[in-house]
Amino acid sequence: MNTTQTAQRMTLGDVEVIRVVEWQGAFTSARGLVPDAEPDVWRANEQRLAPDHWDPQTDHAVMALQTWVLRSAGRTVLVDTGVGNGRERPGTPFHHWQGDFLGGLARAGIRPEDVDVVVNTHIHADHVGWNTTRTDGEWVPTFPHAQYLVPAADDAFFGPGNADRHGRQEHDRFVHEDSIAPVHRAGRSVLWDGTYRIDEHLTLESAPGHTPGSAVLRLASGDDRAVFVGDLLHSPVQLLQPSCNSCFCLDAAAAVTSRRRILERAAAERELIVPAHFGGTGIAEVTRDAGTLTVSRWP
Repeated sequence: MNTTQTAQRMTLGDVEVIRVVEWQGAFTSARGLVPDAEPDVWRANEQRLAPDHWDPQTDHAVMALQTWVLRSAGRTVLVDTGVGNGRERPGTPFHHWQGDFLGGLARAGIRPEDVDVVVNTHIHADHVGWNTTRTDGEWVPTFPHAQYLVPAADDAFFGPGNADRHGRQEHDRFVHEDSIAPVHRAGRSVLWDGTYRIDEHLTLESAPGHTPGSAVLRLASGDDRAVFVGDLLHSPVQLLQPSCNSCFCLDAAAAVTSRRRILERAAAERELIVPAHFGGTGIAEVTRDAGTLTVSRWP
C-alpha cells in the first residue's frame, strides 16, 4: 500500500474543486474488482490502465481513497469522508485503519469547523468513516457545523430497523452505528430521496444499484459541468464496458441501468466524470461517437 496525502485544485465555473487523496495503491485483483469484465480488457488497454489504475505485474487494480471538496456559493462541501480511524470493520482492509485524513484537509486549508455540508454518496465504510470522530469514548460529528446529506434508502437498508439482512455484510452494522447514527443523534443529518438541491450549482440525484440509495452529485456553473459519481464506477474498465459491475454492487441490474444513464447524460451534456476511487487525474470524459460511448479523456 502507498499512503499519500496530496491535494490538487481546479475551478469549474464559480466552484473551486479540491481533491484530497488519503490513500492510493493496489487494492485487490483486477478481475476480483470487476468480475464481469472480459478477461483480456485489462491487458488490451495496458498502456492506458497502467500504472494509475492497474498493476500488470501483480494483476491488481489500483485505486484511491479520496474526498472532493467543493467551495460553492460561499460554502464548503465535502463529497464523501473516507474510512475513518480505529473502526471495527471485520473482514475488510479498513479494520482498525489509521490514516491522516484530517491532516490532508488541513494541508488543503480546510478545518473541520469550516465545513458546511457533507455529502455521503452512499453508506459504505470508505465513504462515511470520517463523518464522526471518537471523543471521550463516544462517536460525535467530525464537522460540528455541517449538515450531513444521507440517502434515505441507504439509511433504511443499513440501519437497525431493516429486518431483512440480505445483502448486508458483518461490518455494515458497525458502519451505521459509528458513522451514521451519531450524526442522527446530533441532529445534523438530512435524509433525502430522488433529488436534492444544495445550491444554485450543486444538485444530488439518486442513482441506485451499487446500494439502494447510491447517489451522484451534479455540478453546473457557467459553461462547466461535472458529475461526481461515487461508486457508480470503480475502474476505467467500466467506461469501456459500462455493463460491468464491481463486486460491491448490491443490485446488478439497477447498477447497470444507473451507470448507462449517467454516462449517456455525461456524453450529451459534456459533463466531466468524477468517480470516488480513480487514480491518475481522477477525472474522465465520454462522448458519443457513431452510436457508441467513447472515452475522450482518460483519467
